[in-house]
Formats: sequence, structure tokens, C-alpha cells
Amino acid sequence: MRKHIRKFSSVSTMSDELHEECGVIGVYCNDEGRNASHLVYYGLYALQHRGQESAGIAANFNGKMEIRKDLGLAGEVFRGYDFSKLAGNIAIGHVRYSTAGDGTQRSAQPLAASCRLGEIALAHNGNLVNAESLREMLTDEGAIFHTTTDSESILNLICQHGSRGIEAGIKNAMSLIKGAYVLVITIGDKLIGVRDPYGLHPLCIGKLKGDSGWVFASETCALEALDAEFVRDVKPGEIVIADGEGLKSVEPSHWCRKKLCVFEMVYFARPDSVVDGVSVYEFRRKCGMKLAQQRKIEADVVMAVPDSGIPAAIGYAEASGIPYGEGLIKNKYMGRTFILPEQAMRDDAVRIKLSTIRHNIDGKRLIIIDDSIVRGTTLRRIVGHLRDAGAKEIHVCAASPEVKYSCYFGIDTPHREKLIAVQKSPEEICSYLGADSLTYLSEESLSEVCGDDSYCKACFDGNYPMEVPVNGGDSQ
Repeated sequence: MRKHIRKFSSVSTMSDELHEECGVIGVYCNDEGRNASHLVYYGLYALQHRGQESAGIAANFNGKMEIRKDLGLAGEVFRGYDFSKLAGNIAIGHVRYSTAGDGTQRSAQPLAASCRLGEIALAHNGNLVNAESLREMLTDEGAIFHTTTDSESILNLICQHGSRGIEAGIKNAMSLIKGAYVLVITIGDKLIGVRDPYGLHPLCIGKLKGDSGWVFASETCALEALDAEFVRDVKPGEIVIADGEGLKSVEPSHWCRKKLCVFEMVYFARPDSVVDGVSVYEFRRKCGMKLAQQRKIEADVVMAVPDSGIPAAIGYAEASGIPYGEGLIKNKYMGRTFILPEQAMRDDAVRIKLSTIRHNIDGKRLIIIDDSIVRGTTLRRIVGHLRDAGAKEIHVCAASPEVKYSCYFGIDTPHREKLIAVQKSPEEICSYLGADSLTYLSEESLSEVCGDDSYCKACFDGNYPMEVPVNGGDSQ
């Protein structure tokens, strides 16, 4: 596949790293007297790892929307909240990692509007590569924007063709937007889920106990939180609709090809989730096993950078015969440092997020497994902590290949020239980290774990599934 890198004349050059990775959930209850917002709230807790800057719920009561959203974790936004104010048998929720648009309360989701069909609310996970051109087009047509998110453009495009029905409105939007998007929408008596034609990010369908309703969620871990039964994943390009008549599927009318973001499997998804039929935990464990097979390292113990590195470290230990042990303890009340919006915040967070078990480290030769190396700053601090705890040797292994290209579809990576694998050679990176050796999972090994060509691995190989804007350092 050729490297799809193209400069759009009216698209941002991503100077502000306008990426967004979020979690979405929607619940439809058959009992019109049941409050769906309670269930959405529990689902947001399960999806909190996908976004920690804002949270929100939109409840649909007989077609009328009531929204509660604010900056902060779901537990903070809804602490002490009276959920009777979010009455309705349909509700959607969103947790946000705000790298697309500003980080203010007004850009928190779900977003709501009024159109010819009535009131509508939308929650979006993903990132559009033609967001700027869409915004210019809509502004020229008289649209007024209240946020800086590309999600508002999607909402405007849906509303444009509302007079022809909600399905027509969504299809109109899908024909114009380019990039990654998972949507949960509620309007009238319906809950709607949408997945982009490449299926770049996950969306699954669950059934509430006793056939009492439906759930659409970013990950299966949210279904577990609601004790809902997994039904299936939404297919790329598919629209699914839950209403009083049950579940309806609107098959895509155009060509689709699944290219699930491999970083979902490497890092972002929770290890207890199953994405498109693949266990996230097992995927990461196999990556660790492949790492051990690539290079033999003499060491006393295999340790993980918690939490996303744990399954790979366990796999490495199984394949190498070197015992797995704990050396880093994570403060469970801290969030994920990779998705904090500023580097200074990430640096401060690492210091209080991870502490060492000196007894398991002092005088030992360590193999440290991390899920990936993007910037390298966090891992450098971790290696320093391990040295301070008395480690004799530190061999760093990344359970994914070198990140050499920016992501345009929702995973926060910086300008290509700021990626450490672009700035430095593996030997220089090893020295920068302060490690004794550095091993990456090879692209060939990752492909063997993937098993087929249904994953987008552009951050590793530059083979984007669609044309994307030029990012500093990228070339055609």
C-alpha cells in the first residue's frame, strides 16, 4: 500500500496536535419509565481510561434533551448529582481527552442541537482529517459554531438534511466527513450508533438483561459494567438503530475496508475488553512473547510499566523462562500520563504515579516492558527511578515497533519530527533513556500477532488508509 500523505489546502497542519481519543456509550431502555442515565454513568466509569478531562450525559425524555457535562472525571462531574434531572429511557455519554478543540467546558460532550426532526444529541470519538474544510464550508452556508471541535461539524451536517429523516442526515454527513469517527446519537425515540467506513475505532453492541434494552459502547468493558450481554461489533460503515421496534442495521452503501487502529490494541483499550473479536489482553501477551523470541537477554526478572505493559511482560516471562516480578507500583488514584494534555503535567504525574519496590530491584538485572515508546520522556524518568532503587542492569523492551509517523485519527502523537524514533537512532534512544539495551517489537512480529491486514499501523509504517494532511517532517 502506498503511503497516503497529502496536503489539503484548507486543512490544519496539525500544529496544535488536534487529535482526540474518547469514550462513548449509549443506552436504550425498552421501559419508557426507566432512567437510562444511571446506566450510562456506570458505563462512563468503565470507559474513564479513554478520557479524563471532561465527562457528560445527555438524557432523552420523549424527544427532549437534558444535558449535564463539565470538566473532570465522571465521578467528579456527577458527584452528588440528582439523576432524576436526567430522566428518560434513552441516554448517551462521553468521556473526553481534549486534544481536538479547546479544553473548556463548552467543548465537553455530548453536543446538542435542534433540527427539523427535533432535538438531537451526539457524542463522538475520533478525529476528522478534513475538519477545517468542513468548518469553512458550513460557515459559508451560515452555520454558527459554539465550540472548536470537529464533532460540531458532524452535528451540523446531520441536521442539514434532517427534513429527509435521520438516516438521510447521517448518510449525508458520512458522505462528506473523512477520518475516524464513532458516534452515538439520540433523537426522537431512537438511539443510533455509527462507525466510520474503516472501523478505525471500536464500537460494540450489547443487550441489557431480560431483553430490556440495548447498549452501544466503545468497549466491551462497559457492557460488563452494566451486566449487559455482548451481541456483536458494529461493522465499518454501518449505522445501527435501537428503538421500540428493536435493533435495526443500515448497511453501508459504499465500499468499506476495516483498518482498526492497532494502538487501540497496543495501548488504549482496557485489557479486559474484546475488540472486533480479539482479546486485548491476549494480543498484548502475544506481543510480549514475540519480543522474547526476537532477542535473548540475560536477566533476573521481567517487570512491566503498569498497567498497559503488564500483559506483554507476562507473555515475555512465559516465553523466556525469566520470572515475572513487580518492581513498579502504580498509584491507583492517578490517571494515565500519556493522555494528559501537557508534557509538564505528564512529568509531574510520573513522579507521584509510580513508586519502586526496592527489595525486588536492588542488585537485579531487569527487563522492563512498556507498551510503546512515543516521546520517551516518561520512560526515561522510570529508568532513572529504577537506577536509584539499585538496579544492576536495565534492558528496555517496547511491545510495539518504533513510532515514526503521526496519527491523524485520534491517538495523541506529536509532530513527526518530535517523535523520539524520528529524532534519534535506537542506540541514541537507549542512551537517552539511560538503559543498557533497547529492543522494539519488529513490524514483522506485530503483523504476525495481528494475523491479517485489518489493522491501521500507520504510526509505525506510514501506510495511512486514506489521504492525510502533511505533518511537519512527513513527505509524499
